[in-house]
Amino acid sequence: MTGASGAEKDKTPARGIVGWCFYDWANSAFPTVITTFVFAAYFTKAIAADEITGTAQWGYAISLSGLAVAVLAPLLGAVADFGGRRKPWIFAFTVLCAMATALLWQAKPDVSFVFLALVLVAVGNFGFEMAMVFYNAMLPDLTPKDRIGRMSGWGWGLGYAGGLACLGLALIALVEAETPVFGLDKDQAEHLRATGPMVAIWMMVFALPLFLWTPDKPSRGVPAGEAFRKGWASLVGTLKRVREYKDIARYLIARMIYTDGLNTLFAFGGIYAAGSFGMDFSELILFGIAINVTAGLGAAGFAWIDDRIGPKRTIQIAVIGLTVLGGALVLVEGKTLFWVFALPLGIFVGPAQAASRSLMAHMAPAEIRTEMFGLYALSGKATAFMGPALLAWVTVAFGSQRAGMATILVFFVVGLVILSSVPDRRR
Repeated sequence: MTGASGAEKDKTPARGIVGWCFYDWANSAFPTVITTFVFAAYFTKAIAADEITGTAQWGYAISLSGLAVAVLAPLLGAVADFGGRRKPWIFAFTVLCAMATALLWQAKPDVSFVFLALVLVAVGNFGFEMAMVFYNAMLPDLTPKDRIGRMSGWGWGLGYAGGLACLGLALIALVEAETPVFGLDKDQAEHLRATGPMVAIWMMVFALPLFLWTPDKPSRGVPAGEAFRKGWASLVGTLKRVREYKDIARYLIARMIYTDGLNTLFAFGGIYAAGSFGMDFSELILFGIAINVTAGLGAAGFAWIDDRIGPKRTIQIAVIGLTVLGGALVLVEGKTLFWVFALPLGIFVGPAQAASRSLMAHMAPAEIRTEMFGLYALSGKATAFMGPALLAWVTVAFGSQRAGMATILVFFVVGLVILSSVPDRRR
């Protein structure tokens, strides 16, 4: 199946493009506030028995969630291809994420709430990741080939802006407020638990432009049972056919590895800052705001660079930057040096993600592009459990968060080495 032609994509209304990009603004609140900064740190510091145990438990929960995504994303993606429409899938998984996130209000600062918190975070993360599969698949149908890099980068950039705005709201209304809104009780951590419902509302409100403005493929009228059968057959066929495209297979393996490192960095950045550098919740939110600024600038700035020098070189620059600065963060002591190396690291986060999406669009043969994007989704989720699981195991084995965080660098280096052998193909 092929995507829409360039002429057809030019007909996409401007508000449809805005609606697509704005979904990134909506859902970025979840990884920024919940799985990276505020709630992740709250869990390890106030709910878990201790920070080391909490870090490991958080890692296992995220790993199981990633494993579920790896199993179901390719199949449901193939099913959606036969059904035609993607927005109903995005809506269903967005609602799932929002509901689980809202229920985090129930996770009180007591070890008896560990299981509840982990289940809700895992379910929320599953919904978030699954919605992204169908969201990303819409891109080639909305923009011409020569603008894929820009659109992908602008989407990521707006996402970082959304994360920044949500963190800022949390800072003003909840964490930093002497008297939090609605008279929330700080002794019961209500000002931190309230970030769950806040993020849920944020997601559902700001996701509306996508559902109202952005065009979707028409339904094919295929019954659900038939769509599942054909989807399974298509998935098997895709896995067989990709062996004929060695360059694409090599790229997907490289992306699978460095993306695992990047996702793990997101999941444990706030936990590491809190545990190894003694940052409190207010400092974590300030750090989150600052790094979202640099990440947003990087994503937007590299959007043009992607279309100019190519997505492969853009990815290489980004991953090298992440490796060098990440290595420094594992070695340095003190909050000042942490800030010095952490803020520039954000510049390279967005380009690594956005250029990965655009490189797949350039490499995939037109006649099987949709199927290849299904495999692309698999490459981003198939080993999503490995990074958090390895970090959790090393953290426990060495009794050190620094040792656990160092495992992320291995994923960056290995992914970069494999990527170097991928041809620089651009249409």
